[in-house]
Amino acid sequence: MTPDHPTRLTWLPWHRPAAYDERPCVRDEGTELTYRGFAERVEAAAEHFAAQGVRRGSVVAVMLPNRVELLVAIVAAWRLGAAATPVNPTFTAAEAGHQISDSGAVLVVDADNVGELPTTPAGTLPPACTDSGDLALLVYTSGSTGRPKGVMLDHGNLDAMIASMGEAIAIGPADHCLLVLPLFHVNAICVSFLTPMAVGAQLTVLQRFHPVEFLDAVERHRPSYFSAVPTIYAHLVSLPPEVDRDTSSVRFAICGAAPAPPDLLAAVERRFGFPLVEGYGLSEGTCASTCNPVDGVRKPGTVGPALPGQLVAIMAPDGSLLPAGERGEVVIKGANVMRGYLNRPEATAETLGDGWLHTGDVGVLDEDGYLRIVDRIKDMIIRGGENIYPKEIENVLHADPAVLEAAVVGAPDPVYGEVVVAFVAARPDHAVDVDALLARCRSELTKIKVPVAVHVLEALPKNPVGKIDKPALRARLSGA
Repeated sequence: MTPDHPTRLTWLPWHRPAAYDERPCVRDEGTELTYRGFAERVEAAAEHFAAQGVRRGSVVAVMLPNRVELLVAIVAAWRLGAAATPVNPTFTAAEAGHQISDSGAVLVVDADNVGELPTTPAGTLPPACTDSGDLALLVYTSGSTGRPKGVMLDHGNLDAMIASMGEAIAIGPADHCLLVLPLFHVNAICVSFLTPMAVGAQLTVLQRFHPVEFLDAVERHRPSYFSAVPTIYAHLVSLPPEVDRDTSSVRFAICGAAPAPPDLLAAVERRFGFPLVEGYGLSEGTCASTCNPVDGVRKPGTVGPALPGQLVAIMAPDGSLLPAGERGEVVIKGANVMRGYLNRPEATAETLGDGWLHTGDVGVLDEDGYLRIVDRIKDMIIRGGENIYPKEIENVLHADPAVLEAAVVGAPDPVYGEVVVAFVAARPDHAVDVDALLARCRSELTKIKVPVAVHVLEALPKNPVGKIDKPALRARLSGA
C-alpha cells in the first residue's frame, strides 16, 4: 500500500534537513554521533557493503546486540536500495540459519565482522535513490504459531507508521528517546529509532535491560520518553523503595507488545510520576495501530483508539463489521499494513485477502473507539463448548500483590477437552499463596474460569521479543 500523505522519508540521512547536521543524533555506551556523523558512518558502511556485492533489491542480515553499528548497518542497506532483516543475536545456529536462508540475505553483519565497518566515507557511491515502494525491512514473526515468517515492510509502510505514531505522541526535536527494547523487533526500530530521527530528536541506545541500571540511565541521560513491555515495568515497580532515581525528565512512557494489567499501569504512574500509555499493534502493521493518548483521556484496560491514518474495526466470523460493544476479531486498514509475507502467498491471502489485516486477536471497541483486547483467538480455551479468554483470568491473578507474572493456558482434559491452568511467578521477596490465589479467582470468576491448578515458577518463559511463551507452557503441560 502507498501512503495517503506525501512521502517524506526524513529519517534517511540523504533526505534529512541540513539544519539537523550538528544536532545530537544517537549514542550508546561507546559511541556518540551527530546527525552528520551518523550520515558519514552510514555512507562508509554502504560503500563497504557495495564492495561485498550488496545491490538494489538485496537483503542484508544484521545480527547484533543493541548498539549504534546495528542502526548504521540497517540504514546502510537502505542507502543501496537493499532491505535489512534484523536477527536476534541470541538465536541458535538453526534459528538464525532459517531467517538468513529464508530472507535470501547476501551478507550477514555480526559480532565477528562488525569491526570491519569503516567510519569515514570515500565518496565512491552514486546519489541515493530511495522509493517508498522499496522493500525496507524483513521482520520475522516470533514463530509462536508456526515457522517464523518474513513480514515485508517497505519504506512507505515505515513512513506511514512514523507519521502516525509521531502525531499521536507529539514527538518534536526537543525529545530524547531511551531505547531499551531489542532492535531485532519492529517496535524498537519504529517507535524508538525512526520516529525521533524523522524530527531531529535524539536517541540513546541501551544494550540490555537491568532494572537498576535502567533507572540509572534515565537519571543520567534525561530522556523524555521510552517504550517497553509489561515485564520491564513489572520489574521496575518491584524494586525496593530505596532504589530512588530522578525520572522527572520523562514526559511519558509507552507499554506495548503484550497486554498489561491495569494495576501495573497505575503502579508505574504512582511510583515514577509519568503517564504510561498502553498501545497495540503487530509487526504486520509496522508496529502500532492504537494507543491511549498521552495528553487526552486514557482508559485503563484498553489499548486506546486508532492511531491517525489508521482504521481499526471488529469483524464477525461472516466478515461483517460489528458495532461498538460487540466482540469479534480485530482488523486493521492503513498505509502501515505490510505488503505481505515473503514467499508465502497463501498466508498472505489468509491475512490480507479481503483488504483488512486480520490480527488473530479478539477485541471490543467502546462507543469512543477505544479498543479492549480480549485475547488471542488461538489462546482461547474451549472448555466443554464454552469459550474462555485467558486475559480475563490473568488480570485477576495479577491483582494479587505477590504475583509478578501470570499466564493462563488450556490443558488437555478427557472430559471437557480443555481446562484452565495458570502459571505465576512471584515478585522479589514475596511468596505466592496458591490457596489464597485460587480463593481470589473463585470470588471474581465463574466456576469454569477458575484454574484447576496454579503452578509457581521462578520466571515464566519468554519468546525472543519478551512476550510470555505460551506454547512452551502448553508443551510443559502436555509433556512435550
